[in-house]
Amino acid sequence: MKKHIKFLAAITAVFLLVMPLFCAPITASADYYTEYPNSDLLTALPASATPTNTADLKIKAKAAVLMEPHTGQVLYAQNPDEKLAPASITKVMSLLLIMEAIEQGKLTLKTKVSCSEHAASMGGSQIWLEVNEEMTVDELLRASVIASANDATVALAEAVAGSEDAFVRLMNEKAAALGMKNTTFVNACGLDADGHLTTARDVAIMSSALIKHSLIKKYSTVWMDALRDGKSELVNTNKLVRYYSGATGLKTGTTSKAGCCVSATAERDGMELVAVIMGGENSNERFSGAKKLLDYGFANWSFLKISPKLENLTQIPIKGGMEDTVTADCGGAFLNILTAKGAQDKITQSITVKDGLTAPILAGDVIGSVTFTLEGKQVGELPLRSTQTVDAVNFINSFITLLTATVMP
Repeated sequence: MKKHIKFLAAITAVFLLVMPLFCAPITASADYYTEYPNSDLLTALPASATPTNTADLKIKAKAAVLMEPHTGQVLYAQNPDEKLAPASITKVMSLLLIMEAIEQGKLTLKTKVSCSEHAASMGGSQIWLEVNEEMTVDELLRASVIASANDATVALAEAVAGSEDAFVRLMNEKAAALGMKNTTFVNACGLDADGHLTTARDVAIMSSALIKHSLIKKYSTVWMDALRDGKSELVNTNKLVRYYSGATGLKTGTTSKAGCCVSATAERDGMELVAVIMGGENSNERFSGAKKLLDYGFANWSFLKISPKLENLTQIPIKGGMEDTVTADCGGAFLNILTAKGAQDKITQSITVKDGLTAPILAGDVIGSVTFTLEGKQVGELPLRSTQTVDAVNFINSFITLLTATVMP
């Protein structure tokens, strides 16, 4: 009995030590925070039946979206375009720009970043960076992704763009480029601010873009970590990382205005999914809602990369050329197709070649197509391209051909 009491006391002590690393002290006058450790982070997701249709989902949130990121197909939507405060899900866009900056060579993981007075003043969830304290990009990413640290995110934003304001302009430009039609960012970390709004659909779009950068998963899949030689503990604010099979991230968010939010990503059997919950009733509901969406997606859908079968494609006749035929293929291209579970074996292909092909034809010219059909409905098409150049017949070409034939033994 004494051992049991000591164990519970030790767990409580650890939790109390970890808590200050995630959030600023909340006073009676404070009305903001972005993330905080909940007791629910330490408990497994409740078991539940796998939803077989959208009517079984019953998501308790203001908005929700389930998206397949490579096709952009929405598999479930609940108020997908309602503008809502996003809290720390904002960091998905910030992290996307940081990933791009790293890939472009503007930063490396070893680059040292000095914390500005502005970054240190963020409040909310943070790692308590001091003014002029230096950390590497790698360390700041760990703080931003795992612990949702506002100070770390703003420090990285300043390293990319020079100031948070300049970085926010980049965020809005990127949102427009991605087709996020209902999003306006005001800051880089997600603290509540007038006009700082997005939608569940737009969050799914930017989350889909972020997970295509494999580096992000080095951070978003980590459950626990530490900084400052182990003195600063980090615990992932996304319990799905620990308790959901195949989870790859991505970002949680909580403020008094936004409620409880999560953009959850997972991968199974070669299929990735993005589940977005905004305005969840409580922390448990956002995670259980995301789990329902992911379970539904994996149970009912399959993702395929389909390559054309051209083994039986014969040489294609052409008119008026120095050659009578031309060869063709799809240049290694393939299609991303999302289908209902079990339907993948019903996909058929047909090859169509343009009528009356006439020289000249250049290598790479489209001379036909390969069409893929599922139960009478077209699900994709790839261009069929010439693999060689065939010149048109003319006097000079004919003369050279005749001369060559005459001279050659």
